[in-house]
Amino acid sequence: MKYIVSFSGGKDSTAMLLRLLEEGRPVDDIVFCDTTAEFPQMYEHIAQVEKYIGRKITILKPEHDFEYMMLEYEQKKGKNKGQKGYGWANARARWCTAYFKREQINRYLKKMKDDVAQYIGVAADEIVRTHNNKDGRTLIYPLVEWGMTEKDCLQYCYDRGFAWNGLYEKFHRLSCYLCPFKSLNELRIIRRDFPELWKHMMELDEKCIKNDGYSFRPNCSIADLDARFEREERELNLFSFAGSDEENYNT
Repeated sequence: MKYIVSFSGGKDSTAMLLRLLEEGRPVDDIVFCDTTAEFPQMYEHIAQVEKYIGRKITILKPEHDFEYMMLEYEQKKGKNKGQKGYGWANARARWCTAYFKREQINRYLKKMKDDVAQYIGVAADEIVRTHNNKDGRTLIYPLVEWGMTEKDCLQYCYDRGFAWNGLYEKFHRLSCYLCPFKSLNELRIIRRDFPELWKHMMELDEKCIKNDGYSFRPNCSIADLDARFEREERELNLFSFAGSDEENYNT
């Protein structure tokens, strides 16, 4: 039996990996599926984890990057057969999860001659996310076994010096920055704190609209969101300025 850690790089899978090794549980491989659209701090975190544990993490690189799949990949089946690019993911077609996560890990594990058991980093307060594996592999949920919640996992990582350069002070989850399922507040943070990533998102959105007519969200492009966030900032600044003037007057 080969014991494989499914490592996303987030707080839960990081805490799981660290505790598995600390307790001497069998770990034959640690696998990270690269979406090619992670926050730069995530790649830095992976390097930090490798140095801390003294082991290499297997990074599965897809054949094509995120931008190519969005705009250039020719679909091979379904009603959109022959169409170039998948565009943005949506609730009905989360192609990015399928291509960058499931396909990569399944292809990798199928090459193994031994039976495989996967450690999955689902926290104890998200037990609803546990499931049976249709591929016949053994799935193990150590965090559920240990009763570690998401909050516990984050503190466990902080206690060992892992801070993702402050990402968890900004976001609750560390999905790829191109995810269209991010909340408005998360998008505001990307625009404010990661302007280069935001600029890239706007460029991709413009290309997607030209490519298939579909924007980042239904009837809402990133340019629309950018204009909205800029308007909100102006209004907030005017409100703050007006409050400051009133305070000076009263003084």
